[in-house]
Amino acid sequence: MAEPFRLPPKGPVQAYQTFAVRSPSDRMVKAVCEQVGCPAWRQGWESVIDERTDLGKAQAAYIRGQSGRTFREQLRGDGLTVFRFESGQRCFAEHQTRPELYLVRDGDYRGNPTGRRRVHVRPGDWVEHMQEEFGRFNEDRQRG
Repeated sequence: MAEPFRLPPKGPVQAYQTFAVRSPSDRMVKAVCEQVGCPAWRQGWESVIDERTDLGKAQAAYIRGQSGRTFREQLRGDGLTVFRFESGQRCFAEHQTRPELYLVRDGDYRGNPTGRRRVHVRPGDWVEHMQEEFGRFNEDRQRG
């Protein structure tokens, strides 16, 4: 694999910070509908349950008594029950996503002289940190 093209740095390694977003390739975590943009969460959904079967009876009993979700129930003449769930609530799927790590470390590709490394929990905090650093950089540059 070829080395990436880099402009030669003008300052010492201590003068730099590196901002990076990483996602561990070998790990998936459970996520809620809102985080993954689930269409059922955004728009609501319908579940059609056949209550003539044992499985259907168990599913309908769970929805009515244990699911904790808001729904409207409509009986159809063919033994099927339609449960219409409102938007803005968790669906029944198990969503998974890769976690992202929002990293800031001292130094650049030449190394991390102090060993300092920070992991932001929220992407917005990482962006804010980067904007603050760019602001300081621009102020220093304008001063000469």
